[in-house]
Amino acid sequence: MVKDEIKIVAQNKKARHDYFIEQTLEAGIVLSGTEVKSIRQGKVNLRDSYAYIDKNGEVILSGMHISPYEQGNIFNKDPLRDRKLLLHRYEINRLIGYTQQKGLTLVPVQLYFKKGRVKLELGVARGKKLYDKREDIAERDAKREIDRRMKESMR
Repeated sequence: MVKDEIKIVAQNKKARHDYFIEQTLEAGIVLSGTEVKSIRQGKVNLRDSYAYIDKNGEVILSGMHISPYEQGNIFNKDPLRDRKLLLHRYEINRLIGYTQQKGLTLVPVQLYFKKGRVKLELGVARGKKLYDKREDIAERDAKREIDRRMKESMR
């Protein structure tokens, strides 16, 4: 059995810093040809992007910046345009249930190629408070210090 080859193109590190990611799911994304070529070159930014469910029951990704492809001329699209995500109806219904809960939102976590197709990992997230962020930083520093001491004691 051959594993699916996954090539990560972009990650949203700010999402993991600002939110608790409670659940993730994989979604396809509707793109034009020049946008795919630009993503292959790694010219994509997920930092301030988010997803929402519109009145037609479709999941829309907003704020993702894909730089225009250099050789794209008239086929280039607006870099910040809203893009439709491809999900099954039952997945969309589940997301509607999550977003109606207080404090939950949809944020993109990472963008990658899987079997030649662009996929987006969408996270159901709850916002972190300032003290939660400080707690995470303290834990990371403590772990780093423990690893440093263990390495020194091994010498």
